Amino acid sequence: MFSSVAVRTGIFTLALLSLASALPAQTKVATVNLQRAVLESADIKKASAGLELKYKPRQQAAQKLDQELQTIQQQLQQGQGKLQPQAEADLQAQGTRKQRELQRMSDDLQADVERDRTEILGKAGQKMQTVVKTLAESKGFDIVIDTQTAIYFKAATEITTEAIAAYDKAYPVK
Repeated sequence: MFSSVAVRTGIFTLALLSLASALPAQTKVATVNLQRAVLESADIKKASAGLELKYKPRQQAAQKLDQELQTIQQQLQQGQGKLQPQAEADLQAQGTRKQRELQRMSDDLQADVERDRTEILGKAGQKMQTVVKTLAESKGFDIVIDTQTAIYFKAATEITTEAIAAYDKAYPVK
């Protein structure tokens, strides 16, 4: 059986071949690694640093809670057989509450970071596509292909570095 990736790659390759055969002989083609272009832009680097600062207090609170949980676990291990049954039960309950709280805190933090990250990358991706289109038009390229979907390309056709520079110029970090 063919995997869905193999089928999609085959269909994509056939589409590119039919497109290439339909294009005039003087077609100018460029390639760009869109993901790298977005991630290496100054805009994303600044946004990444901003996310880190935004969520650092919550991350530190989770680390503190994790340390408290470890302390409770150590107390339970060291006091095994020495603690009164009620004291041991209280520590167990306290540990369970802190474990639940830590899990909720971690899940919420991860969801919030992912939501912000997705939003930032989505907006930057749209801007980068506009920049690449403008760059392609100014350089006279007929088609620009993402290197991640190309089976083969010559390094000389890649405009990723130019796209990053054009993006940083079009959307300067403030």
